[in-house]
Amino acid sequence: MSTRRWRKSSYCQEGEACVHISATPAAVHLTDRPAPPRPVLTTSPAAFAALLHALKSRAPLAQVTGR
Repeated sequence: MSTRRWRKSSYCQEGEACVHISATPAAVHLTDRPAPPRPVLTTSPAAFAALLHALKSRAPLAQVTGR
């Protein structure tokens, strides 16, 4: 059983059109619903920060590596 604490995006639409996030120092987990069964996307904090920056600036997303 997962002990992650999920937070709902502040940009959620009404209903089930939401993104839920759970972050640790080593990883960022994203899902469309916090209750199992659910697919979870896991990425590095650096890659997630790059995605947020690109979305906020509407800039193309550069290649991010975990090295």
